[in-house]
Amino acid sequence: MTDELRLRTAFPVLRTITTRWQDEDVYGHVNNVVYYSYFDTAVNGFLIDATGTDIRRLDAVGLVAETRCEFLRELNFPGDVHAGLAVTRLGTSSVVYRIGLFQGDSDEPAAIGRFVHVYVDAQTRKVTPVPDTIRAALTPLATPSR
Repeated sequence: MTDELRLRTAFPVLRTITTRWQDEDVYGHVNNVVYYSYFDTAVNGFLIDATGTDIRRLDAVGLVAETRCEFLRELNFPGDVHAGLAVTRLGTSSVVYRIGLFQGDSDEPAAIGRFVHVYVDAQTRKVTPVPDTIRAALTPLATPSR
């Protein structure tokens, strides 16, 4: 991934997540496992807002198939985290997100994540196409992944 794709300006959408007291660990920074919670919150919060739909009630739901995080610097409580969202691949039944976590005014991320949703039928759990409403919301977020 190029350095430019890590910058705050490389993400079409920024969502604000407020850190909580419980997010910090005994070392005085947001615990690494919480970064994954921020990824999930940013992606699903965006989908709900962008579609105007309770995505849990769709006929097809996105299940997390893969996550990865490159930790670059600490996040701290108290403070807001700005989660940048981009889509690096919008396939037939899956979506690959690039997520940057930023704090303060820095253009440099504290973390870069990869988050993969695979869509399945809500009842049978068989792989199915990304719903049209989700696809329409995600298309503007499509960016290169180099």
